[in-house]
Amino acid sequence: MLHPHAHIPYNKISEYIGVIRKERLNLEIYISAAVLDDITDDDVITLKKSLDYNPVISIHAPFIDLSPAAIDSLVRKVTMERFSHVLSLSEILGARGIVFHSGYEKWKYALHLNLWLEKSLITWHEINKRAYDAGIKVAIENIFEEEPSNLKLLMENMSSDNFGVCFDTGHFNLFSKVPIETWMDSLNPYIVELHLHDNDRTSDQHRPVGDGTFDFGKFFSLLQKSDVIHTIEGHTPENVIKSIEYLKKILPGKYLA
Repeated sequence: MLHPHAHIPYNKISEYIGVIRKERLNLEIYISAAVLDDITDDDVITLKKSLDYNPVISIHAPFIDLSPAAIDSLVRKVTMERFSHVLSLSEILGARGIVFHSGYEKWKYALHLNLWLEKSLITWHEINKRAYDAGIKVAIENIFEEEPSNLKLLMENMSSDNFGVCFDTGHFNLFSKVPIETWMDSLNPYIVELHLHDNDRTSDQHRPVGDGTFDFGKFFSLLQKSDVIHTIEGHTPENVIKSIEYLKKILPGKYLA
């Protein structure tokens, strides 16, 4: 039985703590760079105590302005500092996994995929070693990818059971130029987490699951693994609950929520 995670920014938890505790939601907590500027270990310990129903926790790392495959070594250094801080907080929370953005944009790297891969591996080998030692899985999320070849190449070169893909349905729906079958043929063995939300392909709307044009029925028929983390990215409590109800209908008998 699956008990999904709900994506929520760290600074929104206090606002929605009533709903969170009532629904006993597992959480994917987004920790932005702005949060990292002020958060303390004591803040995280207090948060963990407030979640007294023992939810499973995953973390979404900051991404704005960061570049895990930066060619500039100083940019990569700052990125590593942010990622290292997030890892420390994740260890305190006992997080099961951390989602990072891939940082890949084909025009940014002038179509030089191997250059992106070379710099990516510097970052991810270091991050994954520390995460593995802490019992935390690393998941790399598709963002602007139009097709899956860069992510497949990264997975093959990392070659780690602790390092996988977070497949984002909304980002696929908006940016992909190849069918879902192509993505699943390439990435199925590596998927460890899902980001579930929808849109009408005009913008990254984070609508409830089933409230856009993504074909969730086809997607789940192609997904090989049953033990991946399901994270709802509805961005409001109402959208999260609506998404869960939809998923219970198309995945009968599989959802605990």
